[in-house]
Amino acid sequence: MSIAELIHRKLETLTPSEKKAARLLLTNYPVVGLDSLARFAERAEVSHPTILRFISKLGFSGYPQFQDELRNELDARLKSPLAKRHPDIQKVRDKTDFQNIYIDAICNNIRQSMASISQNEFEGVLALLEDVNQQVYLIGGRFTDAIAKQTYMHLRALRPRVRHINGLPVSWSEYLLDMDKNCVVVVFDIRRYQEEVVVFAEEAAKRGASVILVTDQWLSPIARVAQHVLVAHVEAPSNWDSLTSISAMMETFVAALSNRKWDQLTDRIGDLEHIRSQFQKRD
Repeated sequence: MSIAELIHRKLETLTPSEKKAARLLLTNYPVVGLDSLARFAERAEVSHPTILRFISKLGFSGYPQFQDELRNELDARLKSPLAKRHPDIQKVRDKTDFQNIYIDAICNNIRQSMASISQNEFEGVLALLEDVNQQVYLIGGRFTDAIAKQTYMHLRALRPRVRHINGLPVSWSEYLLDMDKNCVVVVFDIRRYQEEVVVFAEEAAKRGASVILVTDQWLSPIARVAQHVLVAHVEAPSNWDSLTSISAMMETFVAALSNRKWDQLTDRIGDLEHIRSQFQKRD
């Protein structure tokens, strides 16, 4: 579990001063934590002992150990597929053994990802997604755009005012023109975080939009402007990160939204099926 995840899980148990340190770190993750203890305390406007108590609650025996873990995370965030070799897995020749190892890892990712979402976080995200007065936009990166589109297809059937942002980044600015406090932007961004996706999310937040970030355990820079941060575990015994936990997470929100609103959705779904049938008759 990353330090960012630990902070999200323990945030409500921290004192007001410790929360100041925690929020500063999350806003400038992980850079602030790589500063000296004195500089971290100064920027958070708390005492040195407060910083030490804060990191102790995260499970670290001292500031050096805390910084070593942050440096390890920073290395992990920047790994390319060439650097994600798993020597032990490379030795597995039996097809069944490899399948079992891989599936176990993916299932564990799903369990950890869903366990990391507090009830308050879950309800907060669901409230934004079910509010039909909000215009919902979904955007992802090179690989995660597939999850953005999948989620869009589901939400579009369940509610009006949903858009999937795709195409060349140069055209994304057009979507930002009309963004305001009545907009929700669901952003998918995992390592190695895409600068253009980060810029888009930051500009959307500046214009008042509520940003829901779906990221990995190393935390996209978008976390500093996000209203809600959903952390998915993506590391797998492979040279490639797995998107399965992200897909499962979004399917959970879609299922919850469907269950809560089904009585109101029956007319909409019925109308949608009728329209589809008109197209099928012409085939």
